[in-house]
Amino acid sequence: MVSSLPQTLDDWLAYIERQHPKSIEMGLERVRAVADALGLARPAAQVITVGGTNGKGSTVAFIESIARAAGWRVGAYTSPHLLRYNERVRIDGDEAGDAQLIAAFAAVEAARGEVPLTYFEFGTLAALWLFQQAQLDLAVLEVGLGGRLDAVNLIDADVAVITTVDIDHVDWLGPDRESIGQEKAGIARAWKPLVLGEIDSPSSVLRHAYAIGANALRLGSDFFQEPIDGQRWRWREVGAELELPNPSLAAPIQRNNAAAAIAALRALGTPPPEAAFAEGIAAARLPGRLQALVRDGVDIVVDVGHNPQAARELAAWLRAQPTAPTQLVYAALADKDAAGVVAAFDGLDVRWHLAGLEPGTARGQDVDALAARLGETAAANGSRHASVADALASARDGAINGSRILVFGSFHTAAEALLALRSSE
Repeated sequence: MVSSLPQTLDDWLAYIERQHPKSIEMGLERVRAVADALGLARPAAQVITVGGTNGKGSTVAFIESIARAAGWRVGAYTSPHLLRYNERVRIDGDEAGDAQLIAAFAAVEAARGEVPLTYFEFGTLAALWLFQQAQLDLAVLEVGLGGRLDAVNLIDADVAVITTVDIDHVDWLGPDRESIGQEKAGIARAWKPLVLGEIDSPSSVLRHAYAIGANALRLGSDFFQEPIDGQRWRWREVGAELELPNPSLAAPIQRNNAAAAIAALRALGTPPPEAAFAEGIAAARLPGRLQALVRDGVDIVVDVGHNPQAARELAAWLRAQPTAPTQLVYAALADKDAAGVVAAFDGLDVRWHLAGLEPGTARGQDVDALAARLGETAAANGSRHASVADALASARDGAINGSRILVFGSFHTAAEALLALRSSE
């Protein structure tokens, strides 16, 4: 406990980053003790928890948008953020203000006593505290890492969603899809619906659902998505179907995410009316997911994709686009499978620009370290730049009217690109 509390949001964020010796510490004992001291109960009348390797943020955005189209008061908690911390907590469509977050952090600080909390745990408790006061119809909570031992799993969800399971965070979750799936399945609750947003979920997820009596609802088995034409698609289950506009979130995988969101909302005890689904799907927006901008006649697309599964989706999206000269700007944190990411683009006619990312931090790496990890690949032989801004500037210098630049690799990569583009307007 400190004698004088931080005064600004930036001061609070710096303070909470120092309150635990590790950036990640899995387990619910500490966070549950502080939640009890805070008097946290249910953050909303209904709760959906969303976990998975990729697609979590998009699925939260679809759920939130549909529920708001139904006239519900909705809270959404996501992580990480792109440009400012406030993005992580939304109430009724608006980001939490600095004053709200400061009050929530102060409440958590007063309740925790000597209990050390990680940055994510502190923020999760603050979001739940704000949601509990907001008289919400629905809270949508995105898992930070894994599921079973993640702070978000403190809350018993009415419906849990697992979007996809792929290899990521192996030091924490295990080396293969089966072990990672087992961790992610920990957000399921006995006798409650568990929505699975991919066709080939690991058997560990299904075994866990069966063991606890969770009702697994599987894409491709219990609900389906299929295109109708270039503008519309169909969601269906036995005895019901919805005809919907294509999501404004661009990648083909977004129909899977939207389908999982629909299944999750329809599985609630009180689902939204049918009219809300089409409106919500069309209205959902999320920065950093194939976010498209045009500068000087060049299409610049920014995406947070940072693991091989996400890279494969980006490559599939590129292959589906009209042919155009394409440059890739890539920067990655040191603990990511960079070689697996760049391999997804094999066979595509692209020009690579590599960038360093936060070389002064534990997970950052300079551009030469990144290139060394890529071995004898086309990406490793691309141009090298100290920062994402420098790499993007180089790509723009070499771009011609009608060409395309894709910037990707992490939330940090996307944020640096968006800030650079904003400053050049």
